[in-house]
Formats: sequence, structure tokens, C-alpha cells
Amino acid sequence: MSGNGTRDKSEKFVELANKRVNKTLRELRLLGNLANKRNYEYSDDQAKKIIKALQGQLDSLRASFLDSSGPGQDSFRL
Repeated sequence: MSGNGTRDKSEKFVELANKRVNKTLRELRLLGNLANKRNYEYSDDQAKKIIKALQGQLDSLRASFLDSSGPGQDSFRL
């Protein structure tokens, strides 16, 4: 495959990563709204289950990218 094919793959990666990460960040902010105890009632066990599920998926993602983690962000751009 030519160098152009690699560039196309890189461009596609950047395009999809920007969309998907920003969508995920928005969804996490919405999920965080559920922590407002003035509007919702939940047990510590329920909260721990949510956090455990999210952390497990994040750990798996980190392993996939070989630990290229950084500080939290409001927006994501490559």
C-alpha cells in the first residue's frame, strides 16, 4: 500500500477520534448530572457500580493505547 493509504488511515483516525471522544465526554458530563442528590436518589452501591463499570472500560481502553493517558479535558482534539 502506498504512503497515501497510510495518510488516509491517519486522517480517518483523527476524524473519528475527535467525534467519538467529544461525544463520550458529553455523555460522561450527562452521566455526572445523576450525582446531584437534589434531583436523584441513589445508593452508594449503585454509584460504585457505575464507577466500576466506567473505570473498567477506561482501563481496557488505556491498555489498548499502551497507557497514553493525560489530564482530564473539556474538549478533545488531535
